[in-house]
Parts: sequence; structure tokens; C-alpha cells
Amino acid sequence: MTVTPFRISVSDDVLNDLRARLERTLFTAASDDTYWAAGTDPGYLRELVAYWADGFDWRRAEAALNRYPHFIAEVAGRPVHFVHLRGQRPEGAPAPLPLVMTHGWPSSFVEMLSAAERLADPAAYGGDPLDAFDVVVPSLPGFLYSALPEGPFTRRGVAGIWHELMTRTLGYRRFGAFGGDIGGGVTQWLGALYPGEVAGVHITSAVVDVDFTERAATTEERAFLDALTAYDVNDGGYSEIMCTRPDTIAAALRDSPAGLVAWIVDKYRDWSDCDGDLERRWSKDAILTVATLYWATGSIGSSFRQYYDYHLNEPVPGISVPAAVTLSSEPAFAGLPRSLMERLCGDLRHWSTPGRGGHFMAHEEPEQIADELRTFFRPLRQRG
Repeated sequence: MTVTPFRISVSDDVLNDLRARLERTLFTAASDDTYWAAGTDPGYLRELVAYWADGFDWRRAEAALNRYPHFIAEVAGRPVHFVHLRGQRPEGAPAPLPLVMTHGWPSSFVEMLSAAERLADPAAYGGDPLDAFDVVVPSLPGFLYSALPEGPFTRRGVAGIWHELMTRTLGYRRFGAFGGDIGGGVTQWLGALYPGEVAGVHITSAVVDVDFTERAATTEERAFLDALTAYDVNDGGYSEIMCTRPDTIAAALRDSPAGLVAWIVDKYRDWSDCDGDLERRWSKDAILTVATLYWATGSIGSSFRQYYDYHLNEPVPGISVPAAVTLSSEPAFAGLPRSLMERLCGDLRHWSTPGRGGHFMAHEEPEQIADELRTFFRPLRQRG
């Protein structure tokens, strides 16, 4: 299978058009006097758009991203983009454990890079070089430089693509998996479908479908599920439109970079562990790096496919491989009971509730994620 080196390169024409659109942005007034109560604050959006048009240095961001080894491979008949960091280990030491790290929405491979560096070269960050991983960070199908799959976008389907990428394309016989959000669902499916090759699975958040027919929900489990339903009443508008009318909203966001970044940044603020102060976790440069990638690739619409196809996802069957959770502190998952995961995972070895880091935990707390992954996978590096 062909693996081709890849570099991110946004043309001057695209950047000039982007700047012109930003400079012509028409802004709306706030619907509520309470800051951010009705969505992305128009005042903050004006500030962000002004900086995007005249201040943000994309070429600097592009050069920083291109320090990483990017590749494109044809997997399951479609191009898949990924970053591949080889583990740095002492001569004569066992080979690093391969690890695939999967992002969610509205995220990108960029979320994983800081943690991936620490995992590939722990000695550079004061860690034990024997804990090194070979880290693979793919872009989900339909996101940025990865094409949509031939059929529907399901988490099970992506797990199959990742398995082919890791085993047939990259030649790894055994690997670990990590992810949150969509990536957490993909990671669960990897563990469920491929116990012979997957050493263990580690998630920060993912939907947990549980059948309570044989064993009724506990009081704690029911309280969590009721709280999640109540939270979705106020938070789920974005999801409803992307599940039912993705092409309508995609048309607006593909034509307006201000609209695009407003749609993305609303979730960054809501779901990050930032106490309402977005820039505690996300600098403007970090936000605009991701927004520019979405804009330049025109992939915001295709990133919605996993919402439109969501009803095609099946419940994850039981997972027999060793499993770990480092629980996100975002509102939707902060109270997830361990017992719910134990219903799904027959060998839940690691359960951590650090109280730091939200939906984008690998970006928000890269050292924490690196430490948790090293701890969980250390005894799993060799079979048995």
C-alpha cells in the first residue's frame, strides 16, 4: 500500500480571498445581554475576525504544523491523512508500542499533537524513554485532508479503516487506541472488533449505549442519564441541525469564514474546561489555526456527515481488551458513573477523574493525557 509524504500548503489565492471575506463581514447584534448566553458573543467574534484578517500569521502556523511528519495513504479505497511520530527509544530497547489517537468534532488532528510529542519522545519531557510510543494521529474521514468513506460514516466503519491503516498499511501487529468524542466511539469499536491486535483502549468521552433489560439502572446511573438529557435540551441545537439539515448550515459556513469560526468557537467555549473564559484554554492563534484548516480544505460540510449518519451507528458490543477512562470534565460527561463503563468493558483497569480538561483534553491537558496513557499502557506493552 502506498504511503505518500504530505505537506500542508494553502495557496496565496485562498488566503487573499479569505482576508477579503473577513474584511467584508456583516455582524449581528447580541440576542441576550448575558455574555455568550445565546451563542458566540458578537463582540468577541468581531475581535476574533479582525485578528484573523490582520494579525494572525497563517504562514507561521503552517510552518509549525509542517514540522510534523504528515502522510496520505489510500485506505479502504479512500485517502486518509495522518501524522506519524516514531518513538524515540534507547538502542536495544523493546520497540515502542504503536498508538492511534483519534479526535472528535469540531476538532482536528491538531488537538493531539502536543500530547503525541510527549508520548513519542518522553525523555525530552523528563520521562522514561522506555515509555515511548509510535504515535499515529489520523484525520477522521471527511475532516480536512481525509476523504469521506465510500459508504455511511459510522464509528464502526472508521474503526475498520483505522485497523487497516495500522495493520496493513503501517505493518503494526499490535497497537493501542485512544480518543474522545467521535474518537472515543471509534476507540471503543476498535477494542470490540479487534481484540487480537488491540492491546488496550483509552477514552476521555464517548456515547455509552447500555441495555438495562437484564440489570436495571442504578440510582447513580439513572441520575447521570437524566442530567445528560436535560443538558442536551439547551446544548443540542447545533446537533439537531447537523443531523437533519447539514447541507443548509454547511452552505452558510462554507461561504462565510466569520460564520465558520463562530460555529466552531461556540463549542470550544462550551465544552472546554475554561469556566467561560475561552482563552484560558485556546489562544486566538490556536483557534484560527484550526479554523483556517477547515476553511482552506472546505471540509466543514463533510465533517457533518457523521451527524447526518448518526442513526446508523449500532451499540458497541462488549469490550474484552483492557480499558481505561480519564474522564472529561465537560458538563455532558463529568458525572459519568464508573458502573456504566463496567457494563461495556469487561476489563476496566484504569479509571481517573482528574477534574481538569474538557472535551478537547489532549489539547487542554497534554501532559495529563500523556501521563495517563503511559500509566495505562505500561503493563500492556508485551502480551500477557
